[in-house]
Amino acid sequence: MDKTLITICARGGSKGIPGKNIKPVGDKPLITYTVEAAQKFAETHGADIALSTDSDEIREAASKAGLNTDYNRPDFLANDTCGKVDAIKDAVRFYEKVNGIRYAFVIDLDVTSPIRTQEDIEKCLDELRRNDKALTIFSVNPCARNPYFNMVERKENGFFSVVCQGRFDSRQTAPKVYDMNASIYVYRREALDAEHPRAVTDRSLVYVMDHVCFDLDEPADYDYLEYLITSGKIRI
Repeated sequence: MDKTLITICARGGSKGIPGKNIKPVGDKPLITYTVEAAQKFAETHGADIALSTDSDEIREAASKAGLNTDYNRPDFLANDTCGKVDAIKDAVRFYEKVNGIRYAFVIDLDVTSPIRTQEDIEKCLDELRRNDKALTIFSVNPCARNPYFNMVERKENGFFSVVCQGRFDSRQTAPKVYDMNASIYVYRREALDAEHPRAVTDRSLVYVMDHVCFDLDEPADYDYLEYLITSGKIRI
């Protein structure tokens, strides 16, 4: 049976919100929500879990949640300019060598976008498995703004126009677009063998979530997530 690896990537050098990956949300550090989601999926589906971090504090927080690792993310993969997929690829190679296996699929669960269900993860993996030609799939949400209709950008002549050209009289008639919510990415293993691997390729699928999901970029995002959790509006 195809073997799956779940990656959890959390570097310690965040400048926007220092310590964001272990920032308390509700009654536990943020990373714990993703560790628990990964553990539940791994238990049900026989997957392995890989933690990729350069931070002792993050490593300790994950360990308290039951996830330990011997892998240390190299410094050159833990800076502001390094792409996340390169960090995923390095961790995958480490765990493949240690475990003596080549994984068929890699599921990356983002720490700062934790509003996901087990069904979300399962459906993402299943949809990629069913489409032999697809290389990746990632989670999205419907968006309120549409670059074909009500989003504009500044042109070289100083004037503004719709980002994507086309004649559409309403948002409903414009091509459907989505917001990437950064929560779940699934890679067919060969997608990571590309010279410059990417999450979004010319052979990518999307999984549309039917519930709220957002990436935590600003302090207010944490306050909103904590409200949703403590009020019982969501359960993660």
